[in-house]
Amino acid sequence: MLHVLRLEYTESEEAAEPHVKDHVAFLDRHHADGTFLVSGQTVPSEQGGLIIAAGVDRATAEKIAEGDPFVRAGVGRYTITTIVPGRTHPDLAGLLAAFRR
Repeated sequence: MLHVLRLEYTESEEAAEPHVKDHVAFLDRHHADGTFLVSGQTVPSEQGGLIIAAGVDRATAEKIAEGDPFVRAGVGRYTITTIVPGRTHPDLAGLLAAFRR
């Protein structure tokens, strides 16, 4: 399974700014442990960001999202969509095979 975590700001980007350093550390931690495959800001950035996560169940993805410093500070919230990849680009097949269950 893959989880698409869509971060939306609930306050302005300026209100989120004091929490950016901790948010980046949160992202780095989950990239390092292999849970986050891709993360980035939306365009325009004031809409929030997007993360693709794998290797965990839905409940764990929700718990991870709840631990984001933006969420804990009340300046962001996540919407999570879970998918089971059906078709993928050949370059991703090997990577995603590890997450199929």
